[in-house]
Amino acid sequence: MKRIYLKRGKEESLKRFHPWIFSGAIGHSDDDIEEGETVEVMTNDNKFIAIGHYQIGSIMVRVLSFEKEAIDQQFYEKRLAVALDIRRKIGVAGNSNNSTYRLVHGEGDNLPGLVIDVYGKTVVMQAHSVGMHTDREMIAAALKNVSNGEFENIYYKSETTLPYKAELGQENGFLLGGSNEDIAIENGLKFHVDWLRGQKTGFFVDQRDNRSLLEHYSKGRRVLNMFCYTGGFSFYAMRGGAEIVHSVDSSQKAIDLTNANVELNFPNDKRHKAFAEDAFKFLENIKYDEKDTKPHGPYDLIILDPPAFAKHKDALRNALKGYTKLNQKAFEKILPGGIIFTFSCSQVVTKENFRAAVFTAAAQAKRKVRILHQLHQPADHPINIYHPEGEYLKGLVLYVE
Repeated sequence: MKRIYLKRGKEESLKRFHPWIFSGAIGHSDDDIEEGETVEVMTNDNKFIAIGHYQIGSIMVRVLSFEKEAIDQQFYEKRLAVALDIRRKIGVAGNSNNSTYRLVHGEGDNLPGLVIDVYGKTVVMQAHSVGMHTDREMIAAALKNVSNGEFENIYYKSETTLPYKAELGQENGFLLGGSNEDIAIENGLKFHVDWLRGQKTGFFVDQRDNRSLLEHYSKGRRVLNMFCYTGGFSFYAMRGGAEIVHSVDSSQKAIDLTNANVELNFPNDKRHKAFAEDAFKFLENIKYDEKDTKPHGPYDLIILDPPAFAKHKDALRNALKGYTKLNQKAFEKILPGGIIFTFSCSQVVTKENFRAAVFTAAAQAKRKVRILHQLHQPADHPINIYHPEGEYLKGLVLYVE
């Protein structure tokens, strides 16, 4: 196995079990290391410290283990077995009322660069590193063994998540089985999963707990679900007894999926309408109904769940301006006594950053606002305690006077 050698003193983060080694920490390496290759990491004085996947870029090694061990199918079976056991213990796996969950959450499950989501008998596997792409067949075999036949189909979807400069010629497709069955269940609600063409692995599994919370606030309310994608928050609001639910997304394909998901659960229900429109323009054009005596608009529950406004630190400043602008507009439009669920899924935006942006928005809108809940990702998206960067989803539930 080839080796890389750290600069003097650059092993300190590894002693704290952080799973990333940046390019600036590397002193020298063996010749001809290929992207995706498994390498041993040595200190400046030639002591073993870790083993991981090598990749050209800012993060040059993603650590798989801090012990000397083979990275083979048995290794992946051990890690996947632990991940599946955790999901069973927290109640999202092996649950007849819920057939969708995240099985592997990268660094949170000590498998950096790998994401696996479960949709019934189909799992969708996504590589975010060349090393995990290289090992995909081995991982699929390990997954089949660990599940004891529970997972009949393994779909590999990494065309958009791998570095294009690696020139891997990657194509999406089934590594095991093949299925046209695209309906999964989350907390008793059905939804279509578009793992072929949809965003991420086909559904945003990370909002499951927050959708459940929204359901409890929805009774009798007029709900606006912005950036609705496939309508997850919308059909939870409908089950919660919302008076009306309006879903908005700039993508017509997303709106079509939202309508299909609502119809799956609430056929011919007239409470729901969907709009393929720009979110900011939709909010700007809200007019309060003449039947309403209250100002600020017809909605008293608004969900703001936009895509990541910042995917790297250089975009942070503009992202925070975007969050402020979006939340300010919602504060201006929501009815008094209304509730806003607002989120950021940008990893580089901290909880403090996001809260400050929302605070600014509330002040500029001149509304009295209380925080009812501080939200985060669910237990099947665990955070490695040595890798705080894994805490990416943050949200607030706000009461607006």
